[in-house]
Amino acid sequence: MIIIILSSTGFFFFSRGKMVNYKVTVFNGSPINAVTTNDVFIKLVGIDGESEPNKLNAPISFTSTQVAWPVSIGKLIQIKLVKKKPIVFAEVDWFPAKVEVESPDGKTYNFPIYRWITDSVEQSFREGTALRAFDDSTPIGRDSREQELNQREKDYCWDVYKEGIPSIMKAKDVDSLPSEVRFSCTKTKLFDFTGKAALTELKLKGIADSKDNWTDINDVNRVFSNKDTKISKYVEEHWKEDAFFGYQYLNGINPILIRRCTALPENFPVTDEMLFPDGQSSLADEMKNGNIFLLDYKRFDGLKANIVHGKQQYLMAPLVLLQKTPDKLMPIAIQLKQTPAEDNPIFLPTDSEYDWLMAKMFVRSADSSEHQLNVHLLRTHLLAEVYAVSLLLNVPMVHPLYKLLVPHTRYTLQINLMARNLLISESGFFNKYAASGGEALFTILQRSMSSITYKSLCMPDDIAERGMEDVPNYYYMDDGLKLWDIIQRFVEGVLSFYYKSDEQVQHDLELQKWFSDILEHGFLSQEITGIPQCLSSVTELVKFVTMVVFTCSAQHSAVNDGQFDYGGWMPNSPFSLQLAPPTTKGTTSEATMLNTLPDIGTSAQGMAALWLLSKPPFDFVPLGQFPEEHFSEEIPCQLIKDFQEELEVLSADIIDRNIGLDIPYTYMDPALMENSVAL
Repeated sequence: MIIIILSSTGFFFFSRGKMVNYKVTVFNGSPINAVTTNDVFIKLVGIDGESEPNKLNAPISFTSTQVAWPVSIGKLIQIKLVKKKPIVFAEVDWFPAKVEVESPDGKTYNFPIYRWITDSVEQSFREGTALRAFDDSTPIGRDSREQELNQREKDYCWDVYKEGIPSIMKAKDVDSLPSEVRFSCTKTKLFDFTGKAALTELKLKGIADSKDNWTDINDVNRVFSNKDTKISKYVEEHWKEDAFFGYQYLNGINPILIRRCTALPENFPVTDEMLFPDGQSSLADEMKNGNIFLLDYKRFDGLKANIVHGKQQYLMAPLVLLQKTPDKLMPIAIQLKQTPAEDNPIFLPTDSEYDWLMAKMFVRSADSSEHQLNVHLLRTHLLAEVYAVSLLLNVPMVHPLYKLLVPHTRYTLQINLMARNLLISESGFFNKYAASGGEALFTILQRSMSSITYKSLCMPDDIAERGMEDVPNYYYMDDGLKLWDIIQRFVEGVLSFYYKSDEQVQHDLELQKWFSDILEHGFLSQEITGIPQCLSSVTELVKFVTMVVFTCSAQHSAVNDGQFDYGGWMPNSPFSLQLAPPTTKGTTSEATMLNTLPDIGTSAQGMAALWLLSKPPFDFVPLGQFPEEHFSEEIPCQLIKDFQEELEVLSADIIDRNIGLDIPYTYMDPALMENSVAL
């Protein structure tokens, strides 16, 4: 006798009588249109045999099995699914989430799937217990790994976008991406709508393509209606202030450039007379006391800036000194070019209002390019793509590393493909509107590669190397170090469960291939990065995987989510400037400033881009949430719960801290950060 039972999440069946009783539950996924009306067949594969294919008969919203086995097939290893289009129906894709099978002895086997099945090719899925290659002792298991990775080699291939920067996944357009790494239907529609709505608003106002210059700084806030944020309003009110200028290098969207200055660069001839005319202190004493900090945009030196709307733009390579006071950082000297000269004055807070404001504007413009191309694009998006492609190419679903890292690859491949097509392509945003576009763009990216070191990617090491440990009100550091520790404990717990010795790490060929591909395609095999050339211990593995998770979640959030907050008021972060900087003091005015800012159309296009890239997505998945259940063992599942609890505590602490701040710092709040580079 066969009994079929309907549940709210799936449809399962088991047989009674002389047959062996297996209970099978099939769960559909959450995406819209996850179900299919096509015929679907399932086989169970165990160590003692394989069942015949059994058709899943169900209503449109559920799937069911009709199976009967005369004997036990032993411990289950995998299931096989195939979707076949009936003659009278069209092909309808299917997104199963997982399958659960209860064996005659009461043991439940979990088979995670979480991918689209779009054709009539039989696909195999492993039982959810994580296994490294040397754990897979059965021929069926070994063959399954090999077949899965062979298919991945067809689906995911490395490609070179430009020499001297990380490799990418080979794909012409979104349709050429494997279906399981594409945006959901809802995300695609909302993303398109948000972008088109912003551009439509600009066109209706007649400013989308305007080449006119600004005549009143207050008109900038009329570019968009009702799109201000609490912070963007604060920026509009305080962007001219020195204290806010310094604050942004701690808690703005580029909090990793600033470093403590222990020796003044030879090409920055600041004197005590400039800074301390009363003689009450000296630069040497202030550096000795740890109170002087440096910003150096030297990677922009000698670059030819872009041409926008037929006009030459300007991109400087400034040097900036900041001084720590008891509770803030204050800019005290700015040199806009790297080489000292009479026509390259050192600007000071004591200069005229517009001399000093213009100097700060050129610094903020350089910082905009530094942030977008190095800190944001290269260090999070492009590296995250390398981590994702290497994982998908080299590590099967059953491997513990795959289960741990796949949530942090969600949507990364599509958002990066769109970024290449829409932002940094020949017809993209940077070449149309940014000073760092044109021939400068890829030179900046290539030069930025030399700044990538292992220490700079690992937050505790980076903070120490930049000498920033005791800087007050550095919320990026305060929250980030706590978050790094939480992630590291979680990663260590999971990986230590599967790797009991350094030798197991060394002998895991899939793990080592994942790592070696990252070295080759992400860091271009450059030993100067300080990244170990192989993973030889559990400790090394934990640190590297912690860095990957932190980069794809926390670091990306820190440098992405505040883009409109700090750039929505364009004069604070102009991505292009139309006039050269002043070569002598006392020659600037408000009119000079307005004519130097990007024209109205260029400003509006940039603000629209920042709005789109900062808007939280509809299907946001915060750090620590795992809608896809890849782990099934008790200890990893408990570690996930512990991880979530620690993140909740940190989030509550950040919320409490922010209550007393004029500018709340939220970009390291785990409840507000995406689990992956998805935007």
